Amino acid sequence: MTLADQILPLVRTRTDLHRWRAANDYGSQLHEAVTLLQDAAENQPPAEVLTVTQKAIASACKVIMRADDSSGIIGDAIRQLLELHAQLVRTAPPPDRKLVDWMIRFQFDNECDFFTIDPVAYAPALGERGMTTYRMKLDEIAAGLSPKLSDEHRHNLWSTDRDAWHQVLEQDHTRFVLEWNARRLAVWDRDVDAIIATHSRDRKVAAWLQDTAKALAEIGEFDLAIDWARQATYFDLGHQAAKASVYWCALLAEHRPDEELPARLEVFRRWPTSSNASALNKRGGSSWPTYAEEVTATLERRPREAVSFALYGLDDLTLAWNLAHSLTLDDSMLWQELAKRYEKVEPLAVLPIYTQLVLADLENAGAGSYRSAARRLARMRTLASGSPQAAEVDELIADLRETHRRRPRLQLEFDKAGLP
Repeated sequence: MTLADQILPLVRTRTDLHRWRAANDYGSQLHEAVTLLQDAAENQPPAEVLTVTQKAIASACKVIMRADDSSGIIGDAIRQLLELHAQLVRTAPPPDRKLVDWMIRFQFDNECDFFTIDPVAYAPALGERGMTTYRMKLDEIAAGLSPKLSDEHRHNLWSTDRDAWHQVLEQDHTRFVLEWNARRLAVWDRDVDAIIATHSRDRKVAAWLQDTAKALAEIGEFDLAIDWARQATYFDLGHQAAKASVYWCALLAEHRPDEELPARLEVFRRWPTSSNASALNKRGGSSWPTYAEEVTATLERRPREAVSFALYGLDDLTLAWNLAHSLTLDDSMLWQELAKRYEKVEPLAVLPIYTQLVLADLENAGAGSYRSAARRLARMRTLASGSPQAAEVDELIADLRETHRRRPRLQLEFDKAGLP
């Protein structure tokens, strides 16, 4: 059996994949094909593996267009196929013009436009001549674009001429792919000015500033990368800036460790969360007491963050338990985790918490909620066994059975859990 005979039947299918479960089953099958190809890349002629991988990519891209891949299983497999493709062409480079043609077709003449390829990963296989040809092809495509329309003109087309509107959307995608290539080629060229121009764009979005930092770090320009990551951090107080702050601190930890601790403190002051407090605590080491009072006072204004930090950051279960009560924690998921851990310390102390969680479960009708409530009540009976609270738990169960006597599914779940 040839490699193609082994792989392609796993990739190609006429099954209706609009149903989520069927799509997931196909995705698992596709992952099996990916694993087989990865294994083949280790011990079979790379040119043959490349040919089959390329066919698998083409077929999988057609399949995903008619599949419910809301789980992302098929997409993940295709991304792995694309990574393998780039690896194989570096191992056994095909003729550069043939590779250029494939790269252009995949990006610009492919009905499936969910995926990108990285020209930096292909550059070693293309060589200088191939890269020149590739850039020329990109220039030709860019030259064939119509002028970008104003928002008003685009809106009019959407209302009056749907065919023209779809052409505009196609050109939008072409521009997106060209811009992606411009950014990645700037990295390949190690051109700092081009990296800044293509990645930061008009500098109106924090994420673009972080993208600039990442690209600069990729070429070893760490001082510049740190500066751009800092700009992204201080851009505003939004989630993109908060994400950039994590990257900024990571860069400092690796390249300017003496500056990391002050940065962690600034980040915590901008976004006083349990995760930022934990990072500050971890980096603070012996100097943590210097910051502990400020962190504690700040987080007490945010009960969820204070309890999370005590529980996960400090690993102090008693402190977390006490804070949850004194700060009137209002987060059922965190209470659930806290009670689960604290029952090993004081089993009876968690009974009121589990009671509230049971009542919250029963606010929602449905088998899942009933099953959850029943399991909690069963756990409460175990924890209270042999104590004066055992009778109170059984009385609670009796009250719930009576209150919800017209819910047969609830009664059934209580029976299954062995409740009285």
